[in-house]
Amino acid sequence: MHKAVRSLLAAVLATAAVATTAGTAEAATWSSSDKWATWSNGGYTVRNDVWGSGAGPQTIWANSGTNFGVWADHPATGGIKSYPHSARNVGRTLSSLGSVTSTFTVSRPGSGAYETAYDIWANNNAYEIMLWMNKQGAVGPLGTRQTTASVGGHTWDVYRGSNGSNAVFSFVRTSNTDSGWVDVLAVLNWIKAQGWYGDVTLGEVQFGFEITSSPGGSNFTASSYSVSAS
Repeated sequence: MHKAVRSLLAAVLATAAVATTAGTAEAATWSSSDKWATWSNGGYTVRNDVWGSGAGPQTIWANSGTNFGVWADHPATGGIKSYPHSARNVGRTLSSLGSVTSTFTVSRPGSGAYETAYDIWANNNAYEIMLWMNKQGAVGPLGTRQTTASVGGHTWDVYRGSNGSNAVFSFVRTSNTDSGWVDVLAVLNWIKAQGWYGDVTLGEVQFGFEITSSPGGSNFTASSYSVSAS
């Protein structure tokens, strides 16, 4: 092959490789590398949320509040670096709700340390409820294991603790899943039935990826996510 042709072909292939890596973000309706980037669409708020110390670069993108993803390159050090997510606010007491459900489908890397999780807030952030749908690497929930419970359509190991600012209840699914349906209200009412809180007001239902490390850069995608409340 002629040298010039070989050079041109190499350049085209290199360009294609870059486009494949970053193509989703480039083609998205919205994207940002700002660590506090926020975008609202269709009743949802998408946030980059790079809040941990020692974080590397991270770019979030979204086509809607229910279709988003992130490329993150965080070093293999301890401590959570970010929680890119989409959120929907409910703003009602548990007793006034007949149903709160959610669906999700994600694709995620097979390396690094992170979990795909709901982060649910109640009583003006006095209570934090995390639902871990999958986890990768050396990550674990805050608090002490209480029990194993089957509620909300899944079986979880349940942890209870505090981060110094609010009570934290973590429900870690006993096996990983990348898609499914969750009865969020059933989980919240289960906590109430344990006497761990009362008739709290449900705030934001957030869903995303809590990332501790993703060295070299990895793509995380929520191809679909929804929250319905009535």
